[in-house]
Amino acid sequence: MNKKELELYIHIPFCARKCAYCDFLSFAAPERVYEEYVNKLIEEIYGQSGNFADTHVTTIFLGGGTPSILPAYLMEALFGALYECFEIDADAEITIEANPGTLTMEKLEVYRQSGINRLSLGLQSADDQELKYLGRIHSYDDFLKSYQRARQAGFTNINIDLMSALPGQDVHSWKTTLRKVLMLKPEHISAYSLIIEEKTPFYERFGEDAADPKHVPVLPQNPHTAAELAARASVMTLPDLPEEDVDREMYHLTKELMAAQGFFRYEISNYAKPGFACRHNIGYWTGVEYLGLGLGASSYTHGYRYHNTGDLKEYLSLNLYEAGAAAREIELLSVEERMEEFMFLGLRMTGGVSGSEFLARFGQNMWNVYGDVIERLQKEGLLEVEIPMVRLTELGVDVSNRVLSEFLLK
Repeated sequence: MNKKELELYIHIPFCARKCAYCDFLSFAAPERVYEEYVNKLIEEIYGQSGNFADTHVTTIFLGGGTPSILPAYLMEALFGALYECFEIDADAEITIEANPGTLTMEKLEVYRQSGINRLSLGLQSADDQELKYLGRIHSYDDFLKSYQRARQAGFTNINIDLMSALPGQDVHSWKTTLRKVLMLKPEHISAYSLIIEEKTPFYERFGEDAADPKHVPVLPQNPHTAAELAARASVMTLPDLPEEDVDREMYHLTKELMAAQGFFRYEISNYAKPGFACRHNIGYWTGVEYLGLGLGASSYTHGYRYHNTGDLKEYLSLNLYEAGAAAREIELLSVEERMEEFMFLGLRMTGGVSGSEFLARFGQNMWNVYGDVIERLQKEGLLEVEIPMVRLTELGVDVSNRVLSEFLLK
């Protein structure tokens, strides 16, 4: 029997401190909660795995939060359950997100022994002042030490996350960050532009409904003493965000410097050395089924999209040996919805989307469904067509949100 591909996403919601820009499901918690959570996560692994006996796991991604905040013994227990319950490919790509300051040699050695072969380090900026504005818990020096430990532990596939268009950032400081990171010769770099999300401290300062345009709560680094804890209530004056034209200049500079160092852009915000594109993310963008495990984790399996409860107290109270006990808002996607996702996820990739693949998946000609949209966007210089492929032009990438929204059928 030919088994189907499956990707696993495992959510670890804990972090040392919530960053000022972050709207992910993450929070600080006492260490005693970590073990209780991982035990429930293992229950869910056992409970859900029975529904996926006809699959083989090609990639695993541990995201958060900060997965590297977990003690080594909990990571060992978690992977013991994964290997027991799922058929995991020998060459599976297994990634863990890690924040500088949370990595030790003991943890890194356990990661290697557990089969983790890809590390994603959240740097964001090589400028310590910019890191403070973001509310990060680490300095650039902390990052360097973590990166060096990872190399010493034998990791040969490392991603570094970077963020541009930060408060007070200019083209020179962004170029400095890029050059410092490129000198380290990682295999992969994700370079995103800051997005101001609602219900974050940054939204209070920069959002459309900002009540006080001058201040935003920013937490002190390493708040351990009573005085530092008291300082949590203080505010730090934040400089303005870069203008839009400066943001675009940073984006184009990123492409130029990456290309000069042998990185190729395979997705709007992702650059890799040949052979090191993130297989897990490519799976998301190309419609591979994925199972989300853990608090709030999203899934797309058997044609259904759903997510787990985001309430920690509820998650910890459930009998997760019962398959799907944590699943909420289960929705069967229509053919039209699957077509939409095929287009606006696939077009994020520089290779674009294939009309042949569209026909194979949906039994319909892509040009019959989207021909008018493709032709109009092609005339505007936003799409290029090289049958059977359709992809964004450089101009199309610059206004990608508008272009991708054109492929909604409703």
